[in-house]
Amino acid sequence: MQKLIEANLYRSELIPVSGKLVERYNKCLVKLGFTPTKLKTFLIDGIGWSPEIAEEKKDLHYLNNGEANPHGIIITPLQKGKPVYLPFHTFDRDMMQQIFKIYGDQINDITRDSAICIDFDQKIDAFYEPLDVLKYHTIHINFHLMNNLYHQQKEQLHIIEKFKQDHNFIDEDIHAELLNSAKAYGDLRSRNLELPAIDFSVSSFYTRAFGGVYVLRDFISPIVVFEDETWHKEAIKDTNYDVLIYHIQQKELMAKLRDHVIIEYNLETSVKTDRYERIKKFEMSQYLQKPKHPIRDILRDPILYKSYLNKLDIESRKKVMSVERYLEKLEISNQYKIADIVDPKLFEALHKPHSSLEGRHQDLIWKLLVNIAPKDVLYWYWYDKEDFYNNFEHWDESLKEWVVEVISNNI
Repeated sequence: MQKLIEANLYRSELIPVSGKLVERYNKCLVKLGFTPTKLKTFLIDGIGWSPEIAEEKKDLHYLNNGEANPHGIIITPLQKGKPVYLPFHTFDRDMMQQIFKIYGDQINDITRDSAICIDFDQKIDAFYEPLDVLKYHTIHINFHLMNNLYHQQKEQLHIIEKFKQDHNFIDEDIHAELLNSAKAYGDLRSRNLELPAIDFSVSSFYTRAFGGVYVLRDFISPIVVFEDETWHKEAIKDTNYDVLIYHIQQKELMAKLRDHVIIEYNLETSVKTDRYERIKKFEMSQYLQKPKHPIRDILRDPILYKSYLNKLDIESRKKVMSVERYLEKLEISNQYKIADIVDPKLFEALHKPHSSLEGRHQDLIWKLLVNIAPKDVLYWYWYDKEDFYNNFEHWDESLKEWVVEVISNNI
């Protein structure tokens, strides 16, 4: 990961936490039903997730009480606008943006000396069957303040009102109550601590539950796509829902997405794009066996690239150049079919979200396409960082340099 870190491409926007903030973070962990961290310093993202604590607990999703009950923690206004590096759902960052948009002033006030625990409640206590994900419709975002600060404010205001009544201003017991409240929580009279629950509507989305599931329900027919084969087999037994169910590697999935006007392709247009060049070069790198030159140089230098292309065995060379071979043959005769010439995974990688889709749907479909055929390193990095990071670690050092260069030049 060092190359990504040096290029500021690896979790570069995390916020450092130390001192009093660690204490507040731990109180939130305990309130949410988790054990506190023993770390004295760590980093957090926009939703309050920490890679160091995840490593300490050996649980990437340590802020979840089961797959149906995710949580968040806000301990500083600096979390506003920060990335959510390991979202459990594709809408997690949107929820955090809405929280800060609605309650930005309250968050600034509360986090001066407290913290906010967030409960993302979809009214599902636990998942039992894979198609339970279809129950997602509205997320009720509930807020709980550390030390029940909002309730302490109400109690303090009640004591003040009692103090003002009759001759209570000379009552030493009421004096003591006020002093104890002020010492414990400060002067809460003018604090802006009220955070009513927010309802967040959900349509199409991706969740990490059940090994990863895409729910597409804003199109011709609802479609559910499973990344995990075991859960896919379990889901197709369920006849309670009128939905189309696929495994992410089923051949029929891409055809169905095209038929439902969710994705599209145009090979003649694609071959003229930078994206095609990235895909083709990454594909080429997968066939290089002990090259005498650094892979980065081979992919950057047209002369070296052609030289090594011609050194590939004929089948590998056909796969790398299959799109251009198909288009050349098509100029001679229209009898040729894509499936006969173009490598299937390369063909899948050249699809894109249909131009008619809204922006929020385009991002979700890009993520799906990247997971189906991860060949464009830039979009892989953009739409599934965690999977990109996991694969990046195993690549040739020189290939890593090329990938870092490609991403850096496009940010």
